Amino acid sequence: MARHVFLTGPPGVGKTTLIQKTSEVLRSSGVPVDGFYTEEVRQGGRRIGFDVVTLSGSRGPLSRTGSEPPPGKRECRVGQYVVDVTSFEQLALPVLRNPMEGSLGPVHFPPLSSPSSLSSMEKADTRTLCLCSQKGDQLCVQAGSSSGSGQRVCVIDEIGKMELFSQPFIQAVRQTLSTPGTIILGTIPVPKGKPLALVEEIRNRSDVKVFSVTKENRNHLLPDIVTCVQSSRK
Repeated sequence: MARHVFLTGPPGVGKTTLIQKTSEVLRSSGVPVDGFYTEEVRQGGRRIGFDVVTLSGSRGPLSRTGSEPPPGKRECRVGQYVVDVTSFEQLALPVLRNPMEGSLGPVHFPPLSSPSSLSSMEKADTRTLCLCSQKGDQLCVQAGSSSGSGQRVCVIDEIGKMELFSQPFIQAVRQTLSTPGTIILGTIPVPKGKPLALVEEIRNRSDVKVFSVTKENRNHLLPDIVTCVQSSRK
């Protein structure tokens, strides 16, 4: 049976939005959830980079256009974006290595009306979350009182080219995948160009369930993702 749950799909299809909503539903039913997600940064209507945001609300740059690497550091670049590996590691590694810190506190997500939200998802997601609150939350509460209640969920959004410049991050992900009592809820990119070793390793694991997110199914996947995570905790 699958233990970890990953979403995959093209950029901008709604993976992060689904991760955020799944985390909200899980947290509302008492499931320990921590981790981080990535959010695009816009200036004057133009995307200038990405931030890494922890579920406890800490934020820092992941990448920026036109920026230079710190003195003495090699340039880590994906397309037009220069990756700030040090900033990423300062935020991402502690939540992977110290899993329970802040896992029961409030989750800080941007409002759905923010530029990073999908306009077509905003209307449907509200109904989906309400449906999950009426049906899914009861399931969450029941699962939370079972023998699997000690298992926490670790959000890793995402495991992609930018994040994989960090060797300590790669090691931390592999460690988390094999840590008893931890379920990863994460995102991985669709295969494109040269395969990413860790991504393919995750995709081919027998204990991983991968949901493919498309524009056609993204408004209906939330209950299935929540149910899959809850089943992994039993």
